Amino acid sequence: MIRLYSELEIKNIASAGKILAKILEILKKKAEIGTKLKDLDNLAYQLAKKHKAQPAFLGYQPDGAHQPYGASICASVNDVIVHGLPSDYKLQNGDILKIDFGIEYNNFFADAAITIGIGEISKQVKHLIEITELALKKAIKIIKLGKTLGDIGWVIEKTAKENGLKVIKDLTGHGIGKELHEDPIIYNYGKRGEGIELKSGMVLAIEPMFSIGSEKIIQKPDESWATEDGSLSAHFEHTVAITKECVEILTK
Repeated sequence: MIRLYSELEIKNIASAGKILAKILEILKKKAEIGTKLKDLDNLAYQLAKKHKAQPAFLGYQPDGAHQPYGASICASVNDVIVHGLPSDYKLQNGDILKIDFGIEYNNFFADAAITIGIGEISKQVKHLIEITELALKKAIKIIKLGKTLGDIGWVIEKTAKENGLKVIKDLTGHGIGKELHEDPIIYNYGKRGEGIELKSGMVLAIEPMFSIGSEKIIQKPDESWATEDGSLSAHFEHTVAITKECVEILTK
């Protein structure tokens, strides 16, 4: 079932989103050569608590997971796309770090992700980061009443193909609001005009994930997802709300 949220409920989700955006901005500045992933995770936890919010991933057990998630953020490095468990690993020059973070605030959820190049990064890595973020911007721009989820997937996939990158097709976006993961599933590929029609009140977490090499993925022992061929990956995400007037980015 796809929930349609009222104007007041969207404002509540936006309140969570604003807190989330502030925390991600701080984490982005702290992510540098020599920083431990666990230290970023501890900082995210403390900042969430400071804002009277709850890290949404901590203790959450998604479908298919063997155990609850043991951290506040997902910190995924290089070939790891999502669900990287923060460890004592120290960020190194040239790494590509994805931080995915969700919070619960006053019983409403918001979710967002950023990708950060650490130190001096190659032109190829810079291209990967820029195009994945561009795909998210294009996906949000295309949203309006009467469009479909297929239109969102189509523009994301088109952006990847035009720029020599691969879409990670087995990982998706989702609805969000009163729960962290809600219907509908949002694929990062699709056909124009196909799929569920976009309606006022929908709140969606849109999250393109691209790789330089393979679109196929493997699951690692810590239950993170990585590219099958070890190629580098990037991930961006915003929570957005669709209204009669516009689409509103709630996590900025």
